[in-house]
Amino acid sequence: MRRAHRTTVLAAGLVLALAAGPLAAPAFAAPERTATGTAGGTSTGPDAEALAAAIAGLPDHDATAAVLRVGGKGTWRGAAGVRDVRTGAPVLENGRFRAGSVTKVVTAAIVLQLASEGRIDLDGTVQQYLPGLLTADFHPVTVRELLNYTSGLRSGASLGDTVEEGYPHRFETLTPQQVVASSVAQGPAYEPGTHQDYDNIHYTVLGMLMEKVTGDSYAHQAAVRIFRPLGMRDSSFPVGADPRIHGPHNRGYDWIDGRLTDVTDWNMSDRWAAGDMISTTADLEKLLVGLFSGRVVPEPQLKEMFTLPDVPGARYGAALERFELDGRVIWGKTGSRPGYATVIAATPDLSRTLVYSVTSTDAKGDGQAVAQRFAYPAFNR
Repeated sequence: MRRAHRTTVLAAGLVLALAAGPLAAPAFAAPERTATGTAGGTSTGPDAEALAAAIAGLPDHDATAAVLRVGGKGTWRGAAGVRDVRTGAPVLENGRFRAGSVTKVVTAAIVLQLASEGRIDLDGTVQQYLPGLLTADFHPVTVRELLNYTSGLRSGASLGDTVEEGYPHRFETLTPQQVVASSVAQGPAYEPGTHQDYDNIHYTVLGMLMEKVTGDSYAHQAAVRIFRPLGMRDSSFPVGADPRIHGPHNRGYDWIDGRLTDVTDWNMSDRWAAGDMISTTADLEKLLVGLFSGRVVPEPQLKEMFTLPDVPGARYGAALERFELDGRVIWGKTGSRPGYATVIAATPDLSRTLVYSVTSTDAKGDGQAVAQRFAYPAFNR
């Protein structure tokens, strides 16, 4: 669709929201005073002007809302847009959303906790922990190779590779077991440990392995090991195939056949330990700071998250991806589900942190434009 036409369609779809009042200014965008001073007034804090510009004018053709939290040496909070285009109600600063693949950070943290307790050996194999899951075609696949996406497993089945393909099937169920079985049936893609191929399948198997080792559900382990200790009171996983986001939340939208379509309600059970978490920016900031400060995963296991495997072009450690921006090293994780784009990122010393949720109208498309608009300003000085 041409950009001009998309903008026209969006304008029509937002007529109620726009009639409710001007939305060009952010619903809330202000620096918070810290020990280092006000973020917008120091050279060491985040670039408040650039951050405010990033969220100005929402809703627009790319996003209906955005919520940003920047921390470290100086903090900044911003929220703009609408939580519901039908009513024009303003965005909820602490509204819940689908965090997508940020879920993998929780999964990796639990596995590494279990490793620190001696209950999982990172050099142990899937064949050892889940006998019979992989066929004889597979060479031994280690837990570490699942964590850093080098297992050689192929993508499993899905109910649609794009939002457009998946939308008619959004209330159907594809279980993690079915996803893994379809992956295994294809045979290995490569020798384990020789290539890095980011895919949900690695973390779906980790979820199964974790349940086998603990004799407990993945969701309960996440609650007792991560959410409760960190005070993440608004984070959870759907029960079974429940397609709803319970509690206060910002609705998600996507362009489908030229129409801005509400995609909030969607059964994500097939994403499970790879991408099924519901959270808030405040909760994800607690996760980010707790993790990087060593309060979630102890040393030496924590270093697994910041260690790239020795394979060509590797960008990921255990769950986390390494970025460089203007010479600054940043580790983080992106997440995308229909209607929702999420990022958590920080410098290793926590001098700068970022969490955002953007109700992007192309969340499953190329995320570079969203990152350039909302993430880069947080780290540009």
